[in-house]
Amino acid sequence: MEASPRYRVTALDSIEAAPTPTNLSWRPVRAALGIRAFGVGGYLAAETGEDLIEPHTESGDGRGHEELYFVVRGSATFTLEGERFDAPAGTCVFVGDPSVHRHAVASEPNTEVLAFGGEPGFEPAGDEWMWRVRPLLPEQLDRAREVADEGLVEAPGNPGVYYAQALVASSDGRAQDAREWLANAVALEPLLLEEARAEGLLSEIAATLEGDGS
Repeated sequence: MEASPRYRVTALDSIEAAPTPTNLSWRPVRAALGIRAFGVGGYLAAETGEDLIEPHTESGDGRGHEELYFVVRGSATFTLEGERFDAPAGTCVFVGDPSVHRHAVASEPNTEVLAFGGEPGFEPAGDEWMWRVRPLLPEQLDRAREVADEGLVEAPGNPGVYYAQALVASSDGRAQDAREWLANAVALEPLLLEEARAEGLLSEIAATLEGDGS
């Protein structure tokens, strides 16, 4: 059996669309790329007023998925629980509650929407909180603290979240707390010590960890 490619690069338009039993025009993006982490398909409407996302919920007979819709081109009108939203190209529409009734139609010709779906079991990388906290410091310390604390709830035990906590503590003048957070982060991910050496807020603290062998 031939091994699956380690990566694929393709133009969206090269994935041929096919009709569905509900008369939607659908690109099987997931199948074309061999994606296993989440579902994704493209929905096309040639004319204004055509359905892009059929009226449905993800509860009941659905699969309980969270869904993200991204308008690739054209413009769509989404109706979520009876409330209408204009969604021009570049708009993200996220529906986290599977019981929300959703529907979308094209509001101009040649509109396409990518629909991503999956069970809410994804574990985000800790880098997310590091990258979100850094630009907030030092001017927006309170907001940075909120973001770092969100990480403790969403990704407890993640070394990147601990690193973000260290950044906040150091910016707040709590050097001992920062050292403890950084030590916990490095214990789980030793490469973060190298990152901390180059981090203005953490370089001196990183030196103390190296000094005692932490």
